[in-house]
Amino acid sequence: MNQNSFLQDSTKKKQFLCSYGVFVINGMLALSIGSLLPFIRDARGLDYAFCGLIVSLHSVGNLVSSFFAGTLPVFIGRKKSILLFNAFFALAYLLILLGGNRILVALAFFLTGLARGATSNFCNTTVNSLAPGVAWILNGLHAMFSIGAFLFPILLTVLTAKDASNWIYACYFMLVMGILSWVLYFIIPTEPDRIERKEKGGSLGFFREKLFYLCILTLFFYLCAEQGVIGWMITYFQDTGLLDASLSQITASVLWIMILAGRLTTAWLSTRMRKERLLVVMGIGIVCFFFLLLFSRSTPWIMFGIMGFGYSMAGIYPTTVSFSGDLIEEYPVAWSFILTGASIGSIVMPSVIGRIADTAGIYYGMSSIVAVVCIDLICIIALVWYVGRNAKEGKK
Repeated sequence: MNQNSFLQDSTKKKQFLCSYGVFVINGMLALSIGSLLPFIRDARGLDYAFCGLIVSLHSVGNLVSSFFAGTLPVFIGRKKSILLFNAFFALAYLLILLGGNRILVALAFFLTGLARGATSNFCNTTVNSLAPGVAWILNGLHAMFSIGAFLFPILLTVLTAKDASNWIYACYFMLVMGILSWVLYFIIPTEPDRIERKEKGGSLGFFREKLFYLCILTLFFYLCAEQGVIGWMITYFQDTGLLDASLSQITASVLWIMILAGRLTTAWLSTRMRKERLLVVMGIGIVCFFFLLLFSRSTPWIMFGIMGFGYSMAGIYPTTVSFSGDLIEEYPVAWSFILTGASIGSIVMPSVIGRIADTAGIYYGMSSIVAVVCIDLICIIALVWYVGRNAKEGKK
């Protein structure tokens, strides 16, 4: 079967293009959390522990909407569900612009998570349904996320180059992007609009599948590392004095440029070699390059570590999701449970880092990610071994 055959259908092609476009904006949303954090902290007089809390609240919102944005369409339809959750995007930045106290800031970060999680659920499910289990289309989707992710820190750096208080204009920009995102969702066709319950094997039959749990564990520890680095990297470099403020902001763009390059490379390689081998190589890469990032003290080596880490982590999420493509196709609700379980990692880790930073310093907070990337490599190896064993048994 031609992996690009879905592009011949006008409705599916529109779903494909609109989903890719929305994911660019979602990348901006995700990176704005870590990039704006130092400015919001200084403007509002926040401590490390509270900063860790609000980054975790973003992840809590991500988890909540990841689950309900996947189950709510069963009752009210996909269109109404995504339009409801995505409305929180613009509302969140409106609260940041208007809010002068901690409660409103915390609520705003929670709402950004609600919008981000719903987008991730909707777009991953939509794109996977166009070509179930095909790695390149999911890697391409996440490459769009990377484009938005590296553009926002550059925009913020330009705006704040002469006056740090100009960070507020980046919030106005994101408010407009939130409105644009909602409009794009409004025009994305969703057929069928209401998700039907599966009868075969029961709608919760995926709980009996070992693959389900291996995917959750791999994504859980991956998201621990991803959100820990994205949420705290800029603050870490600024507060340790390893890099100045402007260069610290640029590290986020460097990271996401390399993630983009890595996802495009993974999308290309996944059509030419086994994705199991690619996943293991990427797992080894995030371990090695995070050690380099953390223990380097000169700017060139720090940048090399960031570049290698971003390039290595690029395809882990979409490639892992592609292993569960058939499972999600058979049990649509399974994706909500996978994303919800995995997202707990992105909730826990920022707070862990913040707590450690408050008591022992930001360096030791970031050092806690070492354990996470090592465990994730073990999970990747277990996942690949299980998939390989089942493939061999299927041939017999």
